[in-house]
Amino acid sequence: MIKNISSVKVFILFALILGSLYFLSCQKNFSPEQKKYIENIEKQRKDKDDFMKNNPESPFNQDKNAVFHPLKYYDVAPGFVFNSRLFWYGIKDTIKIFGTKGEERNAVRFGYVKFNYKNIEYKINVYEGTTKNGSIYYAIWFTDKTTGDETYGVGRYLDFDLNNDSNYVYTIDFNLAYSPYCSYSANYSCAIPSKEDHIDLAIEAGEKKFH
Repeated sequence: MIKNISSVKVFILFALILGSLYFLSCQKNFSPEQKKYIENIEKQRKDKDDFMKNNPESPFNQDKNAVFHPLKYYDVAPGFVFNSRLFWYGIKDTIKIFGTKGEERNAVRFGYVKFNYKNIEYKINVYEGTTKNGSIYYAIWFTDKTTGDETYGVGRYLDFDLNNDSNYVYTIDFNLAYSPYCSYSANYSCAIPSKEDHIDLAIEAGEKKFH
């Protein structure tokens, strides 16, 4: 019996060593620039946790039923960072979208960006919306093959800062993909991505399910 226990301990130790060596070898594959990028994203995530836990405006401090714990993420993946121009639609349609509480909202299908992953090109819309206080904002709302499984069932968002230069090249960084506030608290309603905004790919980057 003691011999069997010792054998199990040796096996577990061996597996841990192999796992550590594999992790270190993966880390060595990153360039110095990528390592710096990874550190920056990890710092942003730590800062967001601090905001969610301590800021009075956080959904966890606005809703007594929302219990905070650190947000969950995929490992930072430099391979899910892309560059694209913004392709403006000639006719910018105002469409109806729905919030998670069933309310209708207006959004302008403003343009789209493109990215290539493993030799397949994908397109995703950029929307223009208006906040309750009348401010204009731009955003990407999407679902993908992780939605409802590893990531929030409604979908995830990317903020989009519009540049008026038509030749400007944007960074589309899925490591910054985040879940809306309604994923933490039932007090919030958030925009539901349309079927057109589904990416037929597992975007294994950014924020995972909270619950």
